[in-house]
Amino acid sequence: MGKKTLAKISRKTNPRIINLILTLKSVANENDAPIWNAIAGKLENPSRNYADVNLSQINRHAKENEVLLIPGKVLGAGDVLFGVTVAALNFSASAADKITQAGGKCLRIEDLIEENPTGSGVRIFQ
Repeated sequence: MGKKTLAKISRKTNPRIINLILTLKSVANENDAPIWNAIAGKLENPSRNYADVNLSQINRHAKENEVLLIPGKVLGAGDVLFGVTVAALNFSASAADKITQAGGKCLRIEDLIEENPTGSGVRIFQ
């Protein structure tokens, strides 16, 4: 790892984010999966730049049974009218309830990495 990467990670204070970035880079190299490097790069940025996605945006732009990866937080404004798998750093309580009620799944990014280490079929959504 380069000095620049270590400097970005050392500025982080949340141990979950630090471990997630390191895991993403490791899995990306092991499985030749550039999607994980892209997400690690987004998480190295300041947290104020993380994505905040409302359910109405997911409902408008996603397809049924799609797997979405959100490098940030999913918020509960709006509704999801179909089942979709969403992996994100965090979910508001109302967003998680609405996704599961619509027949979808809420995952942490760490769980998605375990389920799908190659990142195939995953769409980055922000």
